[in-house]
Amino acid sequence: MKIYRLRIIIFIPLLSCSGQVEKINGVSFVASRDTINHKHVNPVLDVNANFVAIMPFGFIKDLKHPEISFNTKRQWYGETNEGAKHYINKFQDKEIKIMLKLQIWVWRGEYTGFIEMKNEEHWLVLENSYTKFILLYAKLAQDINAELFCIGTELEKFIENRPTYWNRLIKEIKKVYKGKLTYAANWDEFKHTPFWNELDYIGVNAYFPVSNEKKPSVNACLEGWKQHKKVIKEISKKYKKSIIFTEFGYRSVDYTGKEPWKSDRSMTSINIEGQSNATKALFETFWNKDWFAGGFIWKWFHDHENVGGESNNQFTPQNKPVETIIKNQFSN
Repeated sequence: MKIYRLRIIIFIPLLSCSGQVEKINGVSFVASRDTINHKHVNPVLDVNANFVAIMPFGFIKDLKHPEISFNTKRQWYGETNEGAKHYINKFQDKEIKIMLKLQIWVWRGEYTGFIEMKNEEHWLVLENSYTKFILLYAKLAQDINAELFCIGTELEKFIENRPTYWNRLIKEIKKVYKGKLTYAANWDEFKHTPFWNELDYIGVNAYFPVSNEKKPSVNACLEGWKQHKKVIKEISKKYKKSIIFTEFGYRSVDYTGKEPWKSDRSMTSINIEGQSNATKALFETFWNKDWFAGGFIWKWFHDHENVGGESNNQFTPQNKPVETIIKNQFSN
C-alpha cells in the first residue's frame, strides 16, 4: 500500500507550482556505445527539458522474420537493459522524468509498420518474442519508477493483424508496471489504433506533411497543420485521452515539411531556416492546447559538443538555431 501511495505522488507531478498542468517538454535521447555522465545530461537541462525518452532496441532480420533479438552483448550499451537503467539513473539524478520507449530496428532500416508474418506459426513466435522483450522493460520501468512506458513504436501491421494479442499484452504489462502507458503510433496510423481505451495517452509520431515549400514559412506550416489538428483533436475527444507527440521534429533540409518522416541520406541540401520555421509552427499549433500533453523532440545525442551544427542536415536540433527555439518554448 505504501508503494501505491508513493506512485500516486510520482505520477501527478505534471502540475506546475501555479496548479496548471505542466507540458511534457521532452527529448528523445539516442543510445550510444558508451556510459554517460552529468556532462551529457547538462545540455538537456540547458534546453529546459523536463522529460527524456530512453529507447532500448530490439532487432529483427527482416519484415517476415518472427524473432526479436534484444539485450545482447552485440548491441550498443545504451540499447540494452543495463545501459537503459544507467542512462535513466543519470537523468533522475537531475530530476528529469522518464519515458521508457521500446523500439525495433529492421535490418537495412525497413519500416517497422510493415512487419507482417506469413503464417500462424510465425505470428505466435513473434508474439512470444515481443512479450519477452516488452515485459523485460516493463519490469525496468517499474523498478526505476518511470513516469511513462511506451509499449511499442510504429507497429501498424502487427497490431492490425493481431488485435487480440495486443489486448492480452496490455493486461500483462499492467501486472508488472503500474504507471502511465502510451504507444507511439505513426502519423497515418493513430486514427485506427484499436486499444487507446486501454492506455493513458494517445501517442503520435508527428511526421505530418504540412508544407510543399522548399523553405517552408511559419504561416504555410500553420495552414498545413489545420486539417491534421482537427483530426488529432477529434481522436483526443473520442477517447477522452490527451495527445502526446511521442516523436516530433524536422530535418534541416529543403522541403522539410513535405515528407517529414524521411531520413533518406540522398537528401543532401541544408536548410536551417526551414527547420526552424516548421518547429515554430508546431509549437504554436499545439503547445497551448489543454488536450495536448506535450512531446519528445527527435532526436538528441549524448555528445552534444560534437553533433549537429549548421552544416548538419539531420533531425537533431543540437547546435542549430532551432535549439534556441526549443529552449524558449520549453521555458514557458
